[in-house]
Parts: sequence; C-alpha cells; structure tokens
Amino acid sequence: MAVANQTLSRPGLFRSTVGQKVIMAISGAALVLFLLAHMIGNLKIFFGAEAFDHYAHWLREIGAPALPHSGFLWIQRIGLLAALILHIWSAAVLTIRARKARPVKYAHRKPVQGSYAARTMRWGGVIVFLFVVYHILDLTTRHLNPVADPTKANAAVVADFAPDRWYVTAFYTLAVVTLGFHLRHGIWSALQTLGVSNARRERALKGVAFAVAFVICAGFLAVPFAVLTGLVK
Repeated sequence: MAVANQTLSRPGLFRSTVGQKVIMAISGAALVLFLLAHMIGNLKIFFGAEAFDHYAHWLREIGAPALPHSGFLWIQRIGLLAALILHIWSAAVLTIRARKARPVKYAHRKPVQGSYAARTMRWGGVIVFLFVVYHILDLTTRHLNPVADPTKANAAVVADFAPDRWYVTAFYTLAVVTLGFHLRHGIWSALQTLGVSNARRERALKGVAFAVAFVICAGFLAVPFAVLTGLVK
C-alpha cells in the first residue's frame, strides 16, 4: 500500500501517471464489488419466480421511508456512473500518455509479451460498455424486452433468454466472457498498483484474480443458460 499512500498524499494526483493508475484501480474495485452483489442477486432466480420478483421489489424499497421509491437504486446508479467515468477517463489518459511516449512506429516490431487479456483490455472495455448500454435498455428500462411491466422481473428474464431469442444469450455470453478477461487482468493490475503484490505473493494473487473473474462469469452465465435449457421458467 506504500505506492498508493505516497501517491494520494502528493499534490497533482490527477496529473501523475501513478495517480491515474490508482484512480483506475479504486474505481475498478468499486465496479467489481457491484458486479459481485449484482451476480448474487441474480442467482435469486433459482429460488423461484416469487422470490426473484420479491427481491426486485425489495431493491426499490431499500431505505424507505427515508428514501423515495427506487431512491437507493438511483444513488447506486449515480455512484456506478461516477466510478465508470473515472475508470474510462483514467484508462484513456494512460493510453494517450503511453502512445506519446512511443511516437515512432517501426515497420518491424517484435510483439510485446503479455497475456491475451492484457492485449485486449481496451477492446474488451468497449464491448462491455456497449453491453451495459444494451442491458439497461433491456432489463432496466425494458425498451428492448418483451415484458414491459417493471414488476415482473422473473418474466422479463425468462422472456429475454428464451430459446427463440438465442442471439440475446449469445451476445450476453460474449460480453460476460470478455468481462472475465478484463477482470482477470484488471484485478491483477490493481493489486500491483495499490502495492499489494510482490514477487513472493505474485502467483497467489494471480490465482485470486482468476478466481474472482471465474466466479463472476459463472454466476452471470448461470441464469441465461438455465433459462435456455428450461431449468428456470
């Protein structure tokens, strides 16, 4: 944590490269925590339609009567939007700086060693962002979902991933698998940036990054494939 603490204590945090990496790591961590919570909530569908609909209703009533209907969800959405903007902004700044640091393009350049996830982080981020937009229009605002009634969460999910809408499941799978690659590399990079990693812990922390990415992917994919195979109706 030494690197992060020293960076946060210096002026010009938003201008330094290390500071940008810390912002990316912290905003990414907030997004990962949301994904875990969202995934766990999605798995409520395996307890039956009534339980899942009750869960969806409960989300809109959190904080009542202090908060208005869906007040908590809007606070959450604003926080997630802020984290997402910071994450994309820091990634863009770091990418631009990296390109400026290597202004000369060689005709024959030896490929940089690195994992598939590391080489595709930017495109993976674009795919995930496009999916988030689609997902909101589909299951939040219901503009793209066959079930318009916002109180029928279970029916909306079942209709969404029905066999005749296989293309939705295919796109969902592509986005979630891409997210998994993004998470595996991103979590590992964040641990390095925040000073948690060292040579002795490297293998174990890479395992943690892979495990978190795998669990999130498996949890999110369980729902559409359960609907597709008739396990959830």
